[in-house]
Amino acid sequence: MADIILVRHGQANTHAQDEASYDQLSELGRQQAQWLGLHLRDTGARFDHVVTGTLSRQVETAREMGYAPERTDPRLNELTYFDLAQAVEMQFGLPAPNSAAEFARYMPQVVAYWAEDQLSGIPESFGSFEARVTHLLEELASRGGTSLVVTSGGVIGMALRHVLGLGTAAMADVMLHTMNSSVHHLRFIHGRLMLAGFNATPHLDQPERREARTFI
Repeated sequence: MADIILVRHGQANTHAQDEASYDQLSELGRQQAQWLGLHLRDTGARFDHVVTGTLSRQVETAREMGYAPERTDPRLNELTYFDLAQAVEMQFGLPAPNSAAEFARYMPQVVAYWAEDQLSGIPESFGSFEARVTHLLEELASRGGTSLVVTSGGVIGMALRHVLGLGTAAMADVMLHTMNSSVHHLRFIHGRLMLAGFNATPHLDQPERREARTFI
């Protein structure tokens, strides 16, 4: 048996206009990660393996949680959202959204164009992204034990697509609803990966912390 605990990074730079400027935790993001780390230790969580992507916001989240990664793995890096958005606007005239409601309609369209190989000039195909995420999950499952994996919302969405057989629209919905510093539990048992927990934020349950629940 193996348990894979996926954690989305804490809130990053919400005013970013490109990948580089987005890749840093906000002060709230650091606090979210610290609260999660305290919760895990208070509840006796133990991890045999700790791995993050190579992105700064992922590594910083693990460190703020108090779990220095034993290794980083680029297969846990996020999809390049800004590149996808630019390609969609240039090729289909679909501009980046300006509100949460617009973003909820926009993201499934972006993922659909990407999955159907309709975007050119992007750094990674949908198939390549899917392959790297699923291969890593299979490796973690084969190692056994409990792995703490700090990653990003797109990777978590793809992981759930793999486990639950989701279509691209449902995968996009998962990505939209994955909260910063949320916890997702996959269990490998009886020869298959199964979902054991989704989008948990027990470290933010206190009334005074509910305003600290964020999606972007």
